[in-house]
Amino acid sequence: MKQILLTVLKYLTLPFAIIYGVIVFIRNKFYDWNIFSSIEFSTPVICVGNITVGGTGKSPHIEYLIELLSPMYALATLSRGYKRYSSGFKLADANTNARDIGDEPFQFKSKYPNLEVCVAEERMTAIPELLQKRHHVQVILLDDAFQHRTVKAGMNILLTDFERLYTRDYIMPFGLLRESRAAAQRANLIVVTKCPSDLSVEAKQKMIAEINPGDHQSIYFTSIEYNNLYPLTPNIASVNQDTEVLLVTGIANPKPLVEKLKSTCKKVYTLEFKDHHYFTYDDIEEIQSAFQHIDSKNKIIITTEKDAARFMLLKEKIIEYALPFYAQSIGIEVLFGEGENLNQEIISFIQNIIPPLPIIEIDPNHEEVLEQEIE
Repeated sequence: MKQILLTVLKYLTLPFAIIYGVIVFIRNKFYDWNIFSSIEFSTPVICVGNITVGGTGKSPHIEYLIELLSPMYALATLSRGYKRYSSGFKLADANTNARDIGDEPFQFKSKYPNLEVCVAEERMTAIPELLQKRHHVQVILLDDAFQHRTVKAGMNILLTDFERLYTRDYIMPFGLLRESRAAAQRANLIVVTKCPSDLSVEAKQKMIAEINPGDHQSIYFTSIEYNNLYPLTPNIASVNQDTEVLLVTGIANPKPLVEKLKSTCKKVYTLEFKDHHYFTYDDIEEIQSAFQHIDSKNKIIITTEKDAARFMLLKEKIIEYALPFYAQSIGIEVLFGEGENLNQEIISFIQNIIPPLPIIEIDPNHEEVLEQEIE
């Protein structure tokens, strides 16, 4: 009965989805026909986004790009700063916290202190201001800006969840698409995220056929890679296969992390909050109470790195309760040995705009100077 009711309610939203779809279609056509203008910058701009509501793993993919490119270029990230308490243009510094810029940008700044992290509602005006204040920036990573067509990114990377391919979805509110499936044609790279690490070649080929990429598009497949736990407070506890875990999350989809912990720990209890939730003192008391009710001496609390950015606003209270709080770091693995191909596509795009500097070598006899371009 409940499923029937949900189906009926879903189909009642169909007229609204049609109206919304027509509006988005007209808007996109106005950009395609140059009735609405997009600004393209001489600085390389890489956009990482999606056309689906909900988490597709943008943060670890942005971090993948940061780690790939930061040894070669001066990077900046530009995000809207979702659910931050501030407004307007803001550059992160040593005193910035998650309330100022949002949890994901704060996570980037915490992990990569030399990275320029910027937030602003209007990307079109934020990029000139960023470049004016940080002259050394060479490459800008746009976080979650696929729909923000006022800026024409030089490279668009579209993420789609393995479990929720955009090709199988419908436009809001009938489905979860922010715009029609045809919008994927704007992407240069399409990345199917959160794949099983043992995804078969046959399944890969079926998905490629389903997505049906254009001649200008490449498709890659990535899986989540769970790295080490690290403590957020001085209250350290042992972590092993006999450990019982209270997993506290405020993210869109904690299910993959739950399954991972179930495979490595004795028991996993969950306490879930809404996505991007800013934790309160009452929440800490609820967490502390739930933790106390776990009947084991070998127990810890685990959260995600994104949630940790918001939990650290209440660090003193967490320490006061002597809670053994850990963050689970994650990364991505490019499947089928195609990581080097992906890296080269991204680097080649940048090098077409910023030519590589020559390496000057002096021969052992100091008789001649040789110039060799970086490959």
